[in-house]
Amino acid sequence: MKRIFTKLASAVLFSALISTALSSGAQSTAFASAATLNKTADKTDLSTGGAVEAKAAHHDDPPDSTWKPQRRLWGYAFGDEYYDAHADKGNRGAENNYVNVPTYRNAFQFRRLYLGYDYDITKRFKAEVLLASEPTANTGVNGSTSIQNGDNLVDNHMGFFIKNFNLRYRDIWNGTDIVVGELSTPGFALNEPGTNAPTSLSETTWGYRSVERTITDFHKNNSFDVGAALQGTFDPKTKNFGYVIMVSNNSASGLLSAANPNTGFYKIFYNDIWGKFFNQHLYVDIYYHYARTAQATALVGGQSNNMEKIFVAYVSKPIRIGVEAYTQTFVNGVTNKATGTPQNATVHGITYWVTGPIVKNKLGFFAKTDRYNPFTDYDPTVATYTVNTNYGAYNPYYKERFYTAGLDWTPAKNIHFMPNIWLIDYNDPRASTTTGYVAPDHTLVYRATFFFTFGK
Repeated sequence: MKRIFTKLASAVLFSALISTALSSGAQSTAFASAATLNKTADKTDLSTGGAVEAKAAHHDDPPDSTWKPQRRLWGYAFGDEYYDAHADKGNRGAENNYVNVPTYRNAFQFRRLYLGYDYDITKRFKAEVLLASEPTANTGVNGSTSIQNGDNLVDNHMGFFIKNFNLRYRDIWNGTDIVVGELSTPGFALNEPGTNAPTSLSETTWGYRSVERTITDFHKNNSFDVGAALQGTFDPKTKNFGYVIMVSNNSASGLLSAANPNTGFYKIFYNDIWGKFFNQHLYVDIYYHYARTAQATALVGGQSNNMEKIFVAYVSKPIRIGVEAYTQTFVNGVTNKATGTPQNATVHGITYWVTGPIVKNKLGFFAKTDRYNPFTDYDPTVATYTVNTNYGAYNPYYKERFYTAGLDWTPAKNIHFMPNIWLIDYNDPRASTTTGYVAPDHTLVYRATFFFTFGK
């Protein structure tokens, strides 16, 4: 235990040094790091197929006749038959799946399709590829041609994109992998059994990405990016404590706009430390990222954003309970139009969820609620703030409360049918007499969600 906590303290110190350097504006290229495929919470039964004994060698192990390389095609899909019982009259919430969907619309819809391939090149090197299509139900416009947003194409077909394409070097030193390429960030989604990556982050533990995203995913924190990461454990034999350090372009997930192409000029730095306590019943994950971005205008000045997040969950066979809270600051993120003065915008968000069984291995339940405040220093007397940040879908005007709950029927392994409700309330913090004020309203959707996997 002494060695474990010595290593833990060293990693915390290392992360703190990186964060301190970043917050002072330093934009060095730090140690190359990487993260793994976005095989989300639904991938908890991933075969390890080729997990290796940790060694401190920097070359391939001698041939092992007992080793069988993994060659695996896998995939999953989820979607719904949905009925929009009530649409928000203000059309708020650009980040949600049902913005612009009119009241009473009902349809069958895929929300995600994954097709992945895992290939062990040797015992030490593994390649991972993931194609994804993630359409949405809301309708957008491209010139004079009506299309759907997300990954629906102009001809109404679903388009696929490359979401992950990376190379993993297992045990570059004892208990640590390095991953390079297009890969998942440690923000919420890593889940790589059989490696030194964490399997206990918020999305995996929540377990119902097929129903809805985690709160930071919902509000557009990066889920994947192009870069490199170290994914390590301080105790390789038990894998109860670990870390991720990653540097990447801050571009793959659409966080940057075309008008502010920061790739090649600035980078985003991720730090994550996680632990499993009390016989792996208590999960704790602490996350931080820092990204400097190009200034919007000379008057606005330099811009950056940073996020601090903590996730805690109690995990047992009968029940899982989780809490996740975060704060995010956008430096010079908004401008008060009344004074013309740029100012920082600070976001607060918190989520609570619970899942458990009703009939063992056949029927379960889940429930989740989020609270989101996009601008904690909002002045309700100000009619308009100009948004300067290019962070995806950011809007300082509307507080949100989100709710979902439902049942999970599993007639066979890896097949789920989940009737559920999806509700989001919007509240405008401006005074009701202020120009542009929008009265409180909500979007309510009833859904019959389906989810299945193959190749796992």
